[in-house]
Parts: sequence; C-alpha cells; structure tokens
Amino acid sequence: MPGLLTGSGDSSSLVPFSPELNTPAVYPLHHDLKPPTTPRLSISWSSGNSLRVSVFRSPETTNTIHDEVEVGGKVVELKLSGEDVHSEVNDAVRWRRIVYGSVSPFAHLQNKKNAMAALSELQHSAPSQVEWSKYVLEYSKEINSLLGNRKSSPSSLIEDPKTVLKIDEEPSSLKAAWELLEIFYANKQSQSWIPEQLVDWLTDYDSLFSGQMPTVHLRLVEFQAQLINIQTVENEAAYWQAISSALSVGWLDIVVKLLRLHGSYQLNQLGSRETENGLVEAVAVLISKMPRMRVDLPDGKLGECCYNKSDFMKAWEKWRAQITKLDCSAYWLQCSHHQTKENLKNLLQIMLGNINTLTYATCHWLELYIAHFLYIRPFTSGLESMHVLAQKCIQLKPISTPHKLMSLIIGILGENTEVILAECSKSFGPWMIAHATELLTAGNIQAEILLKEERHNLGGISIEESHRLVYAQVLSSHALTWQIAPIYLISCMKHGVGLLEILLYKQPVYHSQVLLKNIEICRLYDLDSVSANAMKIVGMHHWKHGRKGSGIFWLQQARDEVRLNRIAQKLFDFVGKSISDESFEQWEGLIELMGTESRTVGGLEFLHKYRDFKKSLQQVQDGVVTDAARKAGESLISIMKNPSTPQRFWLPLLYDSLKLLTWQEGPLLNVSQCNLLLNKLQESSVARLRPDFVEVGLPPHALSSVRAALATNLGRAILDE
Repeated sequence: MPGLLTGSGDSSSLVPFSPELNTPAVYPLHHDLKPPTTPRLSISWSSGNSLRVSVFRSPETTNTIHDEVEVGGKVVELKLSGEDVHSEVNDAVRWRRIVYGSVSPFAHLQNKKNAMAALSELQHSAPSQVEWSKYVLEYSKEINSLLGNRKSSPSSLIEDPKTVLKIDEEPSSLKAAWELLEIFYANKQSQSWIPEQLVDWLTDYDSLFSGQMPTVHLRLVEFQAQLINIQTVENEAAYWQAISSALSVGWLDIVVKLLRLHGSYQLNQLGSRETENGLVEAVAVLISKMPRMRVDLPDGKLGECCYNKSDFMKAWEKWRAQITKLDCSAYWLQCSHHQTKENLKNLLQIMLGNINTLTYATCHWLELYIAHFLYIRPFTSGLESMHVLAQKCIQLKPISTPHKLMSLIIGILGENTEVILAECSKSFGPWMIAHATELLTAGNIQAEILLKEERHNLGGISIEESHRLVYAQVLSSHALTWQIAPIYLISCMKHGVGLLEILLYKQPVYHSQVLLKNIEICRLYDLDSVSANAMKIVGMHHWKHGRKGSGIFWLQQARDEVRLNRIAQKLFDFVGKSISDESFEQWEGLIELMGTESRTVGGLEFLHKYRDFKKSLQQVQDGVVTDAARKAGESLISIMKNPSTPQRFWLPLLYDSLKLLTWQEGPLLNVSQCNLLLNKLQESSVARLRPDFVEVGLPPHALSSVRAALATNLGRAILDE
C-alpha cells in the first residue's frame, strides 16, 4: 500500500520533517585520492548515523595518470553530528515509540467495544454509556502518557529565592492538543471543573505560544533574567507587571513568591516599613487562600479546594468580602511607598474582577479567557456560554497570528466537529485524528453521527473509517511499522479486510522473519487463504533457488497438492535417470521429507519402495547373507508387481539385481517369479521401440546380461521344484 504524502509539517509523518530553512551543516570529505581527479560520487546510508560516500575515479582520468596513482577509488564514511541531525534522529525514535505504544490501548478499546456491542445485542439493550466513558478515559490516559511527562509548571519552585520559573524543555503541542480533547470529551466526570482544568492546561502550555506572541510565561522569563541585577525590586515596573500577569492567570504560588521578594521583608527594613510589609503580607495571604472549585490541588499549588457549588459560593463571598475590606482599609494611608501601594491595590482589583485591569495584565485572549473563569465568572458552564465568552475575549485581545492550538480550542468550544477534525489533521497528522475520533464520539451524539455515518462520496465508508485507512496507509508504507497496520485495518468494517490482504501480499515473504510475522497476522484474523498463498510463494522461491528441502516444507505447510505432485514427478524423473548408480543417496532425504501422501501418477510410493530395496540390496553386497538376499528378492518381486513402478525402470531394477539372480547358494526366485520377471523384461524390450521411451544410462549388454541371469535362475528353480 502506498504511503500518503501530506503537507502538514513535521507532525504528519512517522519521521517528522521540519520545513524550516536552517543553516546547512558542512562536513569535509577526505578521500586521499591524488590529483588530478574528476570523481564520480555514490552516496548511501551506512550503519548508525553515517553516510557512506564512494568516490570513483573517472575512466578518462585513469588513462592519463601514472602507475603510482591509485586506480579505482575510495569508500569513505562520514559520521554526521550536530544538533540538527541528532534532534531529527531522536524525534524519529520518539515518534516510533508513540506509534508502537498507541497500538495496545487502541486494540484494547476496540475489543471492549466489540464485546459491549455483542453483549447488548444478546440482552437487546443499549450499551452502558457510563461504562463506555470509563473505558474511553482509560484509553485517553494511556495515550496521554505516551506523549511525554507532564511539563513542570511555571510555579515550580527551587531553592534559589530569585528563581521564579524552572525552565524546562519545550512542551509538546501534540500532548497539549490531546489534553484539550480529554478535558472536553473523555473526562465526563470532571465536566463541572472544566474552567479549573483549563487553568492547569494554560499553566503547562502557555510557553507554546511564546514564539508567536507575548505571553505571561514570556514576561516571567524576561523578568527572571533581569532579577539577578535588581537590588530593589519594588521600584521596578517589570516586577509589578510580572506579579499582576501571573495573578491574572492563576499562578498563585509564583505571585506569593514574588511578593515575598519585596524589600520590606528584609531584616534591616522590618522596623521602618512595618505597615508596608503588613499590606504586602495581607495581599499574599489573601491570594494563597483563594477558593478553587476543583477536586484537588497538585503539590505546591496554593488555594483552598471546594468540592461542590454551595461550599464554593460561601467561600467565594467570604473571600471577596475580605478583599473589599482590605481595599477600604485605612492602612493604605500609612503606606509611604507609592509604587507598592498602587500596585497592591491593582492586585486587589484583579481579584475583584476588574475587566480593565485583567485586560491590561494579560497578553492574549486565551489568558484573558482564563482570567474570566478565575475572577469574573467562576460558575460558567456549558460549551455555548463558554464559546460566547471566548468570542468576547477575542474581541478584547485579538492576535494577528493565531496558534494552531487556539484554532482547536475555538472548534471545541463551538462544538464544531468538522473544524476539530480539520485542525487535528492539518496540525498533527493522521496519527492524531485516527486515535482522537474515539474521544470525539464518546457520549457526543452529534459527533458520532457525523463520524460514523456512511457516505457515498467516500465509497460507502464513514469519516472515521476513512481516517483510519489513511493512517494505516502511512504505517504500511514504512518498513518499521507495516506490521501494526493490521490493527487499524481490521477495525474498518468496509474495506479493512480487503486492504489487509493486499498489504500482506505485498510483503517480501522471502525473509523468514517477515514470513513468520505474515503467518501470525493471518492466524489472528482468520486469513487462511492469504497465509497459504504466502507459504506457496516462499516454497516455490526456495525450490527454484536450490533450497529444495525448505521449498517442500513450506509447500506442505500450505497443503499445495498440485505443486507437491509436480515436484514429486520431477523428483521421480531425477531419481530415474540415476537409479542404477550410487547417486540415489542425495535424493533420499527429499523422498523422506515428501512422505507418501502425494498422489502423483507413478509417484513417490515407488521411490519409497525403491529406497527400501536399495537398503536390503546393500546389505547383500556387504556380506553373503542368505536371509538378507531372500528379503531383497521378495522386495524386487514386490516392486515389479506394483503398478506404480514405471515401465522404464524395469530393466534398471533387474540390472541392479544381477547378484540376486545369480545367487551361488541356490535360486532365490521360484518358477512363477522368474516367468513374471521374464515377461516384464520382454515388455521392456518392446517398449524401447516406442518414440516416447525414456532411455536410462545402462551398459549396452545390460539387457542380455539380465536375460541370461533370469534364464539361469529359471533353470535352477525348475530343477529344485
């Protein structure tokens, strides 16, 4: 199956390719060929991360050089190094790990879906949506764990008091997109806490937007770089801007840590700035006690959890009353530091939900959107109201270059499944959309109808099946992933099995490991005919390339009686041409391997009996043993009587048996047996006159020698009787 070429950047292929133009790395090539040279180059991949460059001297150059110059060329290996090359290799390894790791969760979910459908059909009832949602959430968690560990949030504190953020590696957009789908579609039990989940999501992934637009994360990073050289932080506008921005998006622990850097906390300032220090501490305590309607808080996070709406409303009203009381306090008049007083009041306005203050503190509409959930509309629920709020925030904080994750969020909030599919396909490739459809259809009737409805313009298949087939094509076009494509093909009811058969037929079964994998896949999915055909192909391949034993073995495994009979006939002919000499031993193993089940005319039944006759004849030649000689004679008569013995072998058999016919101790054959052999000899003599007779390499006197021996044995047998 051909691979699918897409233009979705580095996320649409198994080995991601970045279309960005980077400065190319230059590697010197040292080939040690003496000038003059006009070489021809051949470049191929070597083991590991190396290029093999073969430098061939041109023929016209070779004719003009002296004898001391090396003729031919050189083969040089270049070890590719550098950040770009290593990152590409590591990225490819990471993608293969994701591709292989996602197979098991997907297959388990499909098995559970089939089992639930079969059970509901027996019970004549609809499958349990609650139980299915639990399975989908487990599936989503397993896939999510493959996409990398959760990035340490911007609130990660370390021992250095002037370190605001712990700068980690760049988080993955793919993981961020998957977590969005999990929040809105898979995690049905946490629908009431979606706003708080979005707060956590932005905490982890706000840095993804820093490359295209200003963000709170970028402000904090820039301030942290300046913090080393600042002596009095409360006099710096960047300090207060960083605090207000972090507070607006709910990064409470960062806000509290920054407030504790205030100069009034220093030991030499405590006596003269007590009121100022008290106001800073009061604001810090209020921030740390902010009510949060959520299940729990991660370690190190500030706030007080409320598990239901009534408790949250009581705590919220009490908290807001404390903020209002502090805002109206007379202690502000005693604060002599103007910047501290004004900016602390600004923080109180953020917590009171002042829209102008929140708009100024945030950098883009998504941060303002999160700020609305925290301080203005904490009870917002339902995608319709959330989408309306998002549109208002976009009007207040528009951005010139929208990020792909923001487009995905708009599609999710607008319940527009087509937009979600388009964004997933364009930004994250076929892997994402093939696996994300299970999340989109979990309890969403509209999305389920859209994705599972059969469409005439798609050849009678659904959108879900179409995307799985596309992903299976991508897998099957890669040598390292074709063996997992059947998992996805078999889940496609319409065309999956047919395309799976085509995929298996296209595999190079001449390689033993590929053949065994092919057979195992056929066994799993009851594709006995495909497995048999593969074994037939490899059997004939081995036979034609001289590996006759392997060829016979695989044809027997395939139960290919037609080809086995043809081989038996060919084997029969080979043995017949050399039946009277010692070369029969080279065919004996194949005869034993073929067995006696082949139903060919004059076939292997004769060869097996001939093998036994040769063994008994060999015992006679090794020593004068009358009993062995009599058994050999009986074996000769049995072969000659058997109708499966071809006529062209009668004379060679009799010629091989001259020692039996002229046995010195007495005749081994009686009169009737001698007459039988004489009749066979006469028929053989007449058959030699026919044009289709196959001549066997025997001495010219063979016929007369056998006739004389039979006549002698007959005479002696008559006298004995």
